[in-house]
Amino acid sequence: MTPRLVLVSHPLCPYVQRVAIALAEKGMAFERVQIDLAAKPDWFLRLSPFGKTPVLVVDGRPVFESAVILEYLEEVGPNPMHPIDPLRRAEHRGWIEFASATLSDIAGFYAAPDAAALEARRQSLERRMGRIEDRLAEGPWFDGDGFSLVDAAFAPVFRYFDAFDRIGDPGLPGARPRVAAWRRHLAARPSVRQAVGADYPERLWTFLAARGSELSRRMRADLPVGA
Repeated sequence: MTPRLVLVSHPLCPYVQRVAIALAEKGMAFERVQIDLAAKPDWFLRLSPFGKTPVLVVDGRPVFESAVILEYLEEVGPNPMHPIDPLRRAEHRGWIEFASATLSDIAGFYAAPDAAALEARRQSLERRMGRIEDRLAEGPWFDGDGFSLVDAAFAPVFRYFDAFDRIGDPGLPGARPRVAAWRRHLAARPSVRQAVGADYPERLWTFLAARGSELSRRMRADLPVGA
């Protein structure tokens, strides 16, 4: 019997997106329930020990933490997205962690309180893009022809750069030809496009502009990131 899957989400959460992408790639039907993380309902706090999205509810039982959810889907779902070889599979898991660390750097970038902190975070992100550039296969995906969980994990990363591009490219993915090509392929993938709502770009823009950070100030003043 096919289990009932409910993905508890927040409209801007990048970790929700990676799970939604994997579910779509595997063709697994699921319902989506959006919550407000600024006013978390009691029922959600009973499901999520960390009070974070995503939570995948499987026939009423919660699975939390996106990396754990991805591994669960890989165990029970069709269309494997991990390599068969154990060593390559371990490497892919490491790069999923690298994607999570990149998201943490992005959070530091958009929350940076001043120009010096913003530039330090920009340089850290640029180094990360360099590491990815060195690892990427010829494409179109992370490891060549097959769309993997690493691709699902990185797709939400580049959505932030779509917003950053609106106020001047900070020299991140655009300066790396393989990363730039990978970003374009990910943006066109149906599962990636469908992982967020149509209003996502403006929601993200509003969120970034309200941080009270150096980036927010530049957004309001229409100044480029590198200024």
